[in-house]
Amino acid sequence: MKRLRWLGLPAVAALSVLLFALTAGIGSARTAVAPNNTSPPTISGKAQVGELLKADPGTWTGTPAPTFTFQWRICDNNGGACHDIAGATGTEYTLKAADQGNTVRVIVTGKNTDGTDSATSVPSALIAAGTATTPTATTPTPGPSSNGCPKLAAGASSVAATDVAPPARLQVTQMQANPGVITLGTKTFSVKFHVADTCGSPVKGAQVYATTVPFNQFSIPSQSQTDDSGSVTMQFSMLRGFPAARQQRLLVMFVRASKPGDPILAGISTRRLISFRVNLHG
Repeated sequence: MKRLRWLGLPAVAALSVLLFALTAGIGSARTAVAPNNTSPPTISGKAQVGELLKADPGTWTGTPAPTFTFQWRICDNNGGACHDIAGATGTEYTLKAADQGNTVRVIVTGKNTDGTDSATSVPSALIAAGTATTPTATTPTPGPSSNGCPKLAAGASSVAATDVAPPARLQVTQMQANPGVITLGTKTFSVKFHVADTCGSPVKGAQVYATTVPFNQFSIPSQSQTDDSGSVTMQFSMLRGFPAARQQRLLVMFVRASKPGDPILAGISTRRLISFRVNLHG
């Protein structure tokens, strides 16, 4: 007390204020931490019309633990050009007929008292058509035989890609370019591809993707499906990467045929390299 009296009232008041400032922060230390996604959301379920998909929010940090909201999005076959699906804001989503041929993603938003963060899943597999209902008596849907090749229905000219199963595979059996020779004056050209199964039957509904190798010589058209004859025609436009070499004599193209809903590198899919004649002096 003698020492405090010796310090004087102003010094005692200043010391009291300092002690209060130091101790006041102890009880009110900030502990809230905003949400942060450390592992992206995932989608489980079969990518087929009529099937139920489920979203897992992934792994998050944050204090207090965040709560989550969900928004399903429909995207193109490469997982781009996405937009929200109206009303699809739960952890589950049932695929609709209009979703066929596209992919879906889900956006998860984590929120707590300190902030929010959002994360997006990778795209689902390409959404396949739904399971066929009871076939009519006049046009029965043949199932795959032991070799995986379905039999042609009476009066049909092709089998459906969805009916082909392993060990059968798809084959790109024919390709025809128009014009047949590519020149410096060829600004656009088309290629007609024909797809069959390993038993020789034309296949309708097979997805075909094609691109020149190396890239940037001609445009890459959208993935397209074969018609009832097993054929599809795709258009290519010249880019500044053509020609790839001064003495180029061939235009090489990578072609892939796959079954909707199958992994593009598995299932009954096939891949091959083809080429067309190039005449840079023509």
